[in-house]
Amino acid sequence: MDFEGLIYRVLPVVKGTSARGEWSKQEVILELPGEFSRKLCVTFWGDKTRELEGIKEGEVIAISANVESKEFNGRWFTEVRAWRLSRKAAEAGAGPGAAAGGSGFPPYSVDDAPGGGNDTDDLPF
Repeated sequence: MDFEGLIYRVLPVVKGTSARGEWSKQEVILELPGEFSRKLCVTFWGDKTRELEGIKEGEVIAISANVESKEFNGRWFTEVRAWRLSRKAAEAGAGPGAAAGGSGFPPYSVDDAPGGGNDTDDLPF
């Protein structure tokens, strides 16, 4: 599947060790265009995390990803695993609050987030 969206948040790299060796992953939250704001968490595994170097919040990117659901203990979990990232040339370097240049997104700033960017709540939603 292909997605195009505004980078809402870039989460830190997570590293660990398993029976197969060392691993790393990094997640990016995209805000998808449309009448209602939708957010999508996309995961980059292993060497793909290098593609995120220099990516900033507020940039418009296109992602090719596989969407897969797995069952564990009677619950289902869905992962969006990216395998390609491309920056949109016209919007590259646009930071938060910068004009999005016809991308369909309004300018974004942390103050626009619910709670005015003051996240003191531990709830994941």
